[in-house]
Amino acid sequence: MEESSVNETSTEYSSDLDPLDLKVLAQLQLDAGLSNQALAAAVRVSPATAHRRVRRLWDAGFIEGVVALLSPRRLAEAGAPVLQAIVEVTLDVQASERLAAFEQRAVEEPAVQQCYRVSPGPDFVVVITVADMAAYQAVAQRLFSADANVRNVRAFFVVQRAKFGHRLPLPAAPR
Repeated sequence: MEESSVNETSTEYSSDLDPLDLKVLAQLQLDAGLSNQALAAAVRVSPATAHRRVRRLWDAGFIEGVVALLSPRRLAEAGAPVLQAIVEVTLDVQASERLAAFEQRAVEEPAVQQCYRVSPGPDFVVVITVADMAAYQAVAQRLFSADANVRNVRAFFVVQRAKFGHRLPLPAAPR
């Protein structure tokens, strides 16, 4: 196994990613459940180097968390109903404090899985996941109807998920 030539004992590091960092991040995006030994083998370094790199990437904020991605279809098959909605929200007044206020309320709502401020078009696109239509209506009341600044809401209910991506593009590592 080849060791990295970067001084990994330093607590200071640049925000730049080197080729080994990119390999580690790419592998973790494919399977974050790999053991340290399996990760090391996949990126061709020693387990100690792989461990230090992962720890450094966490400390630098490149890795925000590790989660299990659950299948809404399998959950529904197991009796746990799942209703997903993609919702466009347009506010009446787009002053920065009004945008920030809606965004904060959306972020605090447990049913909101994702919240994006977008342009052009609506001000926000919000992804909501709830158990059923009654639960969606309760969220809609709290988040949209109770806010006098919400002018328009268009909800699209997911019938089938053809693809759900979670990997972010990484720059190509020089060879």
